[in-house]
Amino acid sequence: MASEGEPGRRRRCCCTQDPPDVPKAPEPRGDSDGPRRGSLCDRHCAAINNVQGDLGDLGCHPHRPRVPPAVSSLSCCQQHSDEVCESCVVKTTLTAENAVEANKLSNNYKFGFKKWKSHVTARPWEDRSEIVKELYSDLNVIRGPGGSTVTCGNVLYLLLFGWWLSLLYVLVAAVMFITVVGAPYGRLCWDLAGYFLWPFGKVIQKAEVPKSRQALGACEAGAGESSALLGGPVPRRWRPWCWADVGYWRAGAVAWLCLGYPVLALAHGLVCVTAWLLVVLIPVAKLSARTAARVLLLPPERVLVRRLRMTEVPLEGEVILCCYRAVNPYYYKYAVDGINVFAVNLLPLVLVTLVLGYVDSHNRLTSSPVKFTLALLSIMPLSYYIGMAIASISAQSNFAVGAVVNATFGSITELTFYITALIKGSREGNRCYAEIVKSALTGTLVGCVLFVPGLCMVIGGIRHQEQRFNSRSAGVSSALLFLSVGGVFAPTLFSKVYGKLVCGECHNVTQNPLGHYLCHNCHFDLMENNGTLYYSHVQPLVYTVSLLLPAAYLIGLFFTLKTHSHIYDIHISDCHMPGHHHSAVVHWSRWRALVILLLSTLCMSACADLATEHISPILTNSTISQYFIGVTVLAMVPELPEIVNGIQFALQNNLSLSIEIGNCIAVQVCMLQIPILVLFTIFYPTNFTLVFSDLHVYASMFSVVLMNYIFMDGKCDYFQGTVLVMVYFILLAVYFFAPSPSGC
Repeated sequence: MASEGEPGRRRRCCCTQDPPDVPKAPEPRGDSDGPRRGSLCDRHCAAINNVQGDLGDLGCHPHRPRVPPAVSSLSCCQQHSDEVCESCVVKTTLTAENAVEANKLSNNYKFGFKKWKSHVTARPWEDRSEIVKELYSDLNVIRGPGGSTVTCGNVLYLLLFGWWLSLLYVLVAAVMFITVVGAPYGRLCWDLAGYFLWPFGKVIQKAEVPKSRQALGACEAGAGESSALLGGPVPRRWRPWCWADVGYWRAGAVAWLCLGYPVLALAHGLVCVTAWLLVVLIPVAKLSARTAARVLLLPPERVLVRRLRMTEVPLEGEVILCCYRAVNPYYYKYAVDGINVFAVNLLPLVLVTLVLGYVDSHNRLTSSPVKFTLALLSIMPLSYYIGMAIASISAQSNFAVGAVVNATFGSITELTFYITALIKGSREGNRCYAEIVKSALTGTLVGCVLFVPGLCMVIGGIRHQEQRFNSRSAGVSSALLFLSVGGVFAPTLFSKVYGKLVCGECHNVTQNPLGHYLCHNCHFDLMENNGTLYYSHVQPLVYTVSLLLPAAYLIGLFFTLKTHSHIYDIHISDCHMPGHHHSAVVHWSRWRALVILLLSTLCMSACADLATEHISPILTNSTISQYFIGVTVLAMVPELPEIVNGIQFALQNNLSLSIEIGNCIAVQVCMLQIPILVLFTIFYPTNFTLVFSDLHVYASMFSVVLMNYIFMDGKCDYFQGTVLVMVYFILLAVYFFAPSPSGC
């Protein structure tokens, strides 16, 4: 069955027959498919994939029939079994709903492009699963007799909202009865008090009125209006003169709008916001929103509250509310205009952070640790919006534009924080900020090499006993990682070999001038003789490495995207699901995505500035090593959206993308981010030098070697993932107990 994230994903084998119901495509001729390049197996795989078109040709052709996946015959495999089955045994075919989604799926498998799980276009309603359909359904559908309504979620609603909401309705009903003219609204509040105490299994219906009183139709709800919160039709703005035209604008209505409705609307608004923030209680948010926006604005004689088992809804009647469950755990999949509900809920946090950070500059309202925590948490939703914008622009643009956008903004989250921290450290003359940046760089490298793929293996292994991935593509990333780690730490090794060991304090242990000495705070001095070693040898080496690493990254892009793109076991079939021909309805257009990308980047810069502004008290007063703060909090919090994407891919048995997410980030850290920081120090001198501590060197090299060993055979399970995660936690323990770096 097609999954929510990647519909139509299936495997095909080169050396096996297709099922009888799948027609065979004609055999291609190898000599006519293009120039000869690579081995016989590569040409054979290219011939197979070219039956349906190149990977880059993703345009929709509705007038052409959909070509089924082509496979080679048994005779072909008998002739080339040794070569063919080694590299093209398993091929992945992805089927997308439209050309934009096909581009996004193709970009996921391109090296250097951001891997994005969520859809960038609106999925057709008929292609959604029943679970997802229920999330977006209206609360006005009467179902058949089911189980008991007494569930843990419904009891939770009673404890959190039901009792006090019902009591409030009783109090408002008493006030309405006291006014006499509001007695009809008092009876309505009394009925609603019983409903909101336990709304499950009950129905609120809009009663019909005689035709002589249906002049209200001109000012009733518009049929085509809807909202993400209410889920269904939403009435137009209520106009009191409409009631006056039909005789409803009476003194009772005035008393209701002045004394009853504002209090209840405020209460329902509070319930709506609280339930929405809790995510799993979004049905309660929909219930409260529809009540405040529609039920409470109807004339009381047109609102009927009855138990479901006693109700027979007439054909002309309208069910306004009918709720069965208060909690639905699948609402983590809920999206508003393509934006995940968690990213929507965290967006106000960004506004609160910016207001507190720049208005309360003297820490009168909150302290620096609170502001630092808020700024760090605000980076998570902003990273999500940046990723969504990059994926949307890349999916709707050609390859060149997508490559430029990914290269420009792919690492903007991390670079923004690093550069602001280096600027602040340079202004204050504090070397600790440069050490924190080095720790964050190392923590990102180690975390993306060990923790991200390891966690994906563990969670994916819970659902799948054994997962396979493309070992050839993983081998390319591993080779780039070896190259990048060697280049980044080359100046450090050079300084260890040629630097002069200087110690801060030494004691003679044996009381003999020629005896043994115990020295503390030893380091290799590169500034001897006015910095001759550093400026004449180490610094030119740093600049050379910073030029070679981006050049190697570009060569890797050309290798994986142009000359050897066939090593990725991916093929995008026709851009329509079988039986459907849908046009692409994008969530964000290119211009909208560009505006959101720029605004998110601007807010990211502001939050990074606030984080570096208020991190100083934490660094000076904390008893935890600054190494540990850098490799954990500052390194991994910005990567949480990527970790979530990797877990979702692993749950769909697509471990290749989960591994590529971590590898691509690690490669970009060494081959793009560090050279950019070195280039930045040329124009804006800081305390950042490309000389790392021994702990960073050993942790990074050991992580890359272990990752390469685990990924050699192209398959894994939860045990191997557990090994990677445990090694990562061991390294974290080492950083936790390590002394703080010099200068902090």
